[in-house]
Amino acid sequence: MRFIIDDEVVLSRPPEGPLASQVTAFAKLVRDQGYAWHPRYRRVLLAACFSRWLGLKAVGVRRVSSEHPARYLRYRARHAKIQSGDAPALTQFMNFLRRRGIVPGEKMRPHRLSPTEQVVHTFQRYLRKERRLAEVTIVYYVTFVRKFLFNRFGHGPVKLSRLSAGDVVRFVQRQAPRLHLKRAKLLTTALRSFLHYARYRGQVTCDLASAVPTVANWSMPAVPRAIPADAVRRLLASINRRTAIGRRDYAILLLLARLGLRAGEVVRLKLEDLDWNAGSISVRGKGDQHSVLPLPADVGSAIATYLQHGRPRCSSRHVFLRTKAPIRGLGGPASMVQQNLARAGIKAPTRGAHQFRHALATEMLYHGASLAEIGHVLRHRSPETTKIYTKVDLNSLRALALPWPGGVR
Repeated sequence: MRFIIDDEVVLSRPPEGPLASQVTAFAKLVRDQGYAWHPRYRRVLLAACFSRWLGLKAVGVRRVSSEHPARYLRYRARHAKIQSGDAPALTQFMNFLRRRGIVPGEKMRPHRLSPTEQVVHTFQRYLRKERRLAEVTIVYYVTFVRKFLFNRFGHGPVKLSRLSAGDVVRFVQRQAPRLHLKRAKLLTTALRSFLHYARYRGQVTCDLASAVPTVANWSMPAVPRAIPADAVRRLLASINRRTAIGRRDYAILLLLARLGLRAGEVVRLKLEDLDWNAGSISVRGKGDQHSVLPLPADVGSAIATYLQHGRPRCSSRHVFLRTKAPIRGLGGPASMVQQNLARAGIKAPTRGAHQFRHALATEMLYHGASLAEIGHVLRHRSPETTKIYTKVDLNSLRALALPWPGGVR
């Protein structure tokens, strides 16, 4: 006797046990997540066998817990070969059941935070909810602040009213020499942010933020490392656009190269951010700032080709998706950039996506754009951020005689 689930998965018998009614819905879920036929079949088979085992053990639905999948796999190992993906498959099934309210959620024992972690956790929530900083920025800030607080208070109570300017200065003097200049900048910025926050909450009465030392050579420390324009052209020409992955990668690389988008901005793009009638794209930048940019014809054509002939069918609204199950929004373009650079045999100055942003600014500068124009395209919030490009090529800049404060001599 055969039993067909979701028009594709064939089992030797109908599902039995307390979870039998959920197997078909689970089969549809894994299909929608883009799993190929065999891993989809394996997941459905395990779900059906797990439910049957629960029935044999007389375990009711409301008594199913996270211990049961492990116990079932030990039982199954005595009768069949266990595959490497079996445990994650049952975990996926359990999560599916919890989301639907079929089995009760696990009661987690509350984790007691240390005094330092309590302060850090509250600061982290402030950065996310009030300052609306990007997650990667929050991670950096919290890391430095945690180290600062532990250095001052250890495992004991954190009494911010006892902080002094000497505590701040000594910490920076010890930590900054061990860090790359860019990370030292993040360290001092994180400390100032935290100390402003502590004063705002009334936990610190004096302006300790002004006591944070300035890192040597803070302003305009180095020329941004940009991939050469010729290398960008060779990279784009090397992409195999006959494949779904190639169409996706080509569209992403064009967004990086033509519009100078940050990696996180590409990842956050949603289908509703594309206005095909107006020929524009809405970008969510740092601090959740929204900008509407014109969509160049070649970029729009590449995105449209990917959406029509490369993007997997998926309920996700993200423009760019993973190609492997579970299908969901792309985690980040950094590894994709590295792989395509290596495949094209291009030695780039860095491994990340930001080099295309620097390349766009450099090209604009060479072709006579002002710093204000570059800052507008790159959506810099401060003119000071754009000033670093004044160090790109002084000889070229003298020839162009671009105007900026102080002039070029």
